[in-house]
Amino acid sequence: MDNSPTALFDSYEQDFQQLIQSIREKLDGDANQQQGEQRKAALRRVELELDEADEMVSQMEIEIQGIPQSLKPSYQTRLKTAKSDLQRYKKLSKDLHAQLSRMDLLGRSSPGLGGSASDDPYGASSDRTRLLAGTALLEDGSRRLLESQRIALETEEQGADILRSLRSQREQIVNSRDTLQRADTSIDRASGTLKKMIRRMYQQRIVTAAIILVLVVLILFILWAKLWH
Repeated sequence: MDNSPTALFDSYEQDFQQLIQSIREKLDGDANQQQGEQRKAALRRVELELDEADEMVSQMEIEIQGIPQSLKPSYQTRLKTAKSDLQRYKKLSKDLHAQLSRMDLLGRSSPGLGGSASDDPYGASSDRTRLLAGTALLEDGSRRLLESQRIALETEEQGADILRSLRSQREQIVNSRDTLQRADTSIDRASGTLKKMIRRMYQQRIVTAAIILVLVVLILFILWAKLWH
């Protein structure tokens, strides 16, 4: 298993590139060439893969925080490129959704456009009703699109808050680790000092015992000398 500081970033980037390739193929193929429900299904699959790609970019943003400063600039460039690709395909998907909505609207209103006033005395009124209904449908679609954009922005802000929180927690963990390392260093120094004190204590005991022994020998020698004189 690769334990390098860039391994996870590289893995997420590889997954992201695979998703982008799949999205590109769908947008250039099924989403453009198919019609009706098949096209809608292709766009739904694209939306799911865009969500996954967005998650990969979020993971890359987290992992880049742990990359050494000497390597970080090149990885920041790669992350910026990934974000740009993601936004480009999100916009393309949104444009295709809008195009599909317009086609649906025109498809719903077109069946009554070929009739004549002589066939239906209320034809003009019916056309006006369909036009109003189409306008209402378009306004409803626009409203839903704006609501989706608002939700997307809120989700993005929440994601950014989560990333900031994770970054703060990581900094706290790093600071705690540094504190523990400093504490270990202090304990090692204190342990070394204590060992030196113990050695000195034993040395002093030996010296004291030697002095006492010499004094005892001298006293015994003096007593022996007095007894013989």
